[in-house]
Amino acid sequence: MTTPLSMVEFRARFDEEPGYLDFARRAPVGATPLAEEYALMSMLARARYGSLSILEEQDLRVREAVSALTGFGADQIVFQPNTSQGLMHVMFGLTGRVAVSPAEFPSSPFAITRAEKALGVASPLWLETDHGRVTPGNLRDQLTDDTVAVAISIVDFRTGYFADLEGIREVIGDRLLIVDAIQGFTVVDAPWALADVVVSGGQKWARSGWGTGFLALSDRAAERLVPVFSGFSATDAEGMPLDEVPPPTRGAGAFEVTNPDPIAQARFASALEEIAEVGVPAINAALAQNTARVIALADEFALEIVSPRDDPERAGIVVIRPPAERMTAFTAALHNHGVSVTTRQGTVRLSPHVTTDDETFDMLRASLVAYSV
Repeated sequence: MTTPLSMVEFRARFDEEPGYLDFARRAPVGATPLAEEYALMSMLARARYGSLSILEEQDLRVREAVSALTGFGADQIVFQPNTSQGLMHVMFGLTGRVAVSPAEFPSSPFAITRAEKALGVASPLWLETDHGRVTPGNLRDQLTDDTVAVAISIVDFRTGYFADLEGIREVIGDRLLIVDAIQGFTVVDAPWALADVVVSGGQKWARSGWGTGFLALSDRAAERLVPVFSGFSATDAEGMPLDEVPPPTRGAGAFEVTNPDPIAQARFASALEEIAEVGVPAINAALAQNTARVIALADEFALEIVSPRDDPERAGIVVIRPPAERMTAFTAALHNHGVSVTTRQGTVRLSPHVTTDDETFDMLRASLVAYSV
């Protein structure tokens, strides 16, 4: 039996510089994905007879790794190079109205708008929200009879709000629930099985770098979605289909354009396997402590926090809104002290991880002291 990975051991596998508080944007990768890439690239560089068969094993490996963290079966999962491509597959495959907030991260609004303009079979139902938050209460009264799906983010990229999947599932009934999971996957213990579609990339909290991600489909979603972009690697043909174009395979596997990058799959799989060893609940608890430290520092310096404070509603993101006339001074103080954050629309988003150390918090405090002088 494999010994579970301790939080101390997990933290030791990462080596980002102090001052990094921007995991919600992109995350430094760990030693394990780096080692996977180096090993497989070295093997590919030599291309010794018989050695490259290991590349073919990475597709099942990554699907099993995603399965372990989401509860979807490995046969319900297909590798994607990023979240946006997975959402394009989904939105182009729908017929009917899709309820989505215009305040969502652009991937979903762009996908449904492009699908409407190109095919004319799906269209957006633009939701009004509670300051960008899609909740069961504000969703209930906006759904129409021709709404076939609801698209949300598990964590809102602007506010850090952790969506109530259980409440939303209850409100929408038989409609498909599409979840953009990238701002929470691997750090929130969400009931993924309540969703019909889960899409995520791995360059943020999963810490596996760009070019990694997945699309998971419930059986209902697989039946209702049309695989519009389905390439030669997504059929039931033996080997590569030549001289004919067979129909797409059934299920999630149909939503693939070409053979995936096996080295990216290995990076993603190795990162997820490590996360499964330490456990998402343990990661979530450790991250909550670091998020609370950021909130405490903001409160100490009387900064306005516009992200949720309650544990059930937040997931690693703290959003600060300094006075408009002091925004430049605030961001300059962070920059001058080497603190990496995201600034957007008059707010500053800070997002630690479990590896955020005392030196980083000292740097953040020093920047707040400089700002307050």
